[in-house]
Amino acid sequence: MEYLPIFINIKNERTLVVGGQEKAFEKIELLLKAGSKVTVVASNICKEIAELKANGHITHHEELFSEDKLKGCKLVIVTTSKGSLRMDVVKKAKENEIPVNVIDFPDLCTFTMPSIIDRSPLLLAVSTSGHSPTMTRIIRSRLEAMLPLAYGRLSLLVGTFRKSVQNSLQNKKERRYFWNRIFSSPIIEMFLSGKEQEAGRILKNEIDTIGQSTQSIGQVCLVGAGPGDPDLLTLRALRLIQNADTIVYDRLVFPKIMQYAREDAELIYVGKKSANHTVPQDQINQKLVDLARQGKMVVRLKGGDPFIFGRGGEEIEMLMESGIDFQVVPGVTAASGCSTYAGIPLTHRDYAQHCVLVTGHLKEDGTGLNWESLVQPHQTVVFYMGLSNIKKVSRELIKHGMSPEMLAAIVQKGTTRNQKVFTGTVAELPEIVDKNDIKPPALIIVGNVVKLHQKLVRAGFDNQILD
Repeated sequence: MEYLPIFINIKNERTLVVGGQEKAFEKIELLLKAGSKVTVVASNICKEIAELKANGHITHHEELFSEDKLKGCKLVIVTTSKGSLRMDVVKKAKENEIPVNVIDFPDLCTFTMPSIIDRSPLLLAVSTSGHSPTMTRIIRSRLEAMLPLAYGRLSLLVGTFRKSVQNSLQNKKERRYFWNRIFSSPIIEMFLSGKEQEAGRILKNEIDTIGQSTQSIGQVCLVGAGPGDPDLLTLRALRLIQNADTIVYDRLVFPKIMQYAREDAELIYVGKKSANHTVPQDQINQKLVDLARQGKMVVRLKGGDPFIFGRGGEEIEMLMESGIDFQVVPGVTAASGCSTYAGIPLTHRDYAQHCVLVTGHLKEDGTGLNWESLVQPHQTVVFYMGLSNIKKVSRELIKHGMSPEMLAAIVQKGTTRNQKVFTGTVAELPEIVDKNDIKPPALIIVGNVVKLHQKLVRAGFDNQILD
């Protein structure tokens, strides 16, 4: 370790910046945000620094640097391009035992300025000790994406209760256990999902009842896992999966996604196949309620989007009737994900101005869908779960006026390494399925937009993942 990471309080303390251009402005902004009284020494200053000077936010000296400028300073930052001036400032700062940072010259620094993730009062700092600023920026951006802005307000909320917990729990280990339990409970996710007042009320009740035997009520999160590719998970979905006590998941959830779960998380499979429901829906609904009443953070993980042919609405109704707190996290639905990875835009100015998503689960007589509405010009129709009824789909579309030569595509295991795309006509769909022994999961796309598949493939379009 080349540097000792330290957070230093410079509020109302003097700091010195030598240099007056863009890099200096970036550092001045950080110093001001931390509450410092900033002095700038530079013969010329950029317009941004000039504005700070005009508004009385900084002190500016145009004359050359002299050692007296260091008096009372807690930090010195050097951004000047003048080599002799740079070395003089560094020498004088070190002689006066004042920490000094020199932009782009790590060997001259006694401290570095890390890349900061600001969720005040929560702060995270990332540094490569000056070796790779680009790597620092990349890592910071990834961490930043994982931390909602609400973490700052959560830090403030927790801080208001810290003293109360200390008074109630004298033992340090007991306090640590209490906070570990709180931060792994549904209270935190409730706060992050926007229910801040309710979360604060529940947290206060938990603190007020320390030592009492009370049963906390958990939370159920209906989370869309997307069509397959783990990279299509939303940031919120990933966070919930990683924090869940229990994950109740479907057959269409890509196996690699389950690797994000905690090692100690309980995994409950409730997958369904056509005519083979492993767990009936009413039992799934009740299971979610029972788990939440045990105080658990439950993720109900569904392929695609929970509200698009996912029966998420039924599960939410049960949770509402039972008084269970819940949230819903949308996912990339199969129509969007699979069509994109197959190089088939669902809409296109030249081919389709409408897109219809329908389920391919049909009654024996083929009824259940408004076939006339599906047979419209300039329209794309996407069938979910239509493979087992592919003969009926083909027959009914043609029967209600669609040209047998209308283009169609079947996307099997879309967005995964095993994705396959089969194209033909509506009349040929049953033959395509039989000839290629296509098995679920598969999506059927009908419309002239299928023309674009071959065109994009020939042009080198490839959006397939490596799993």
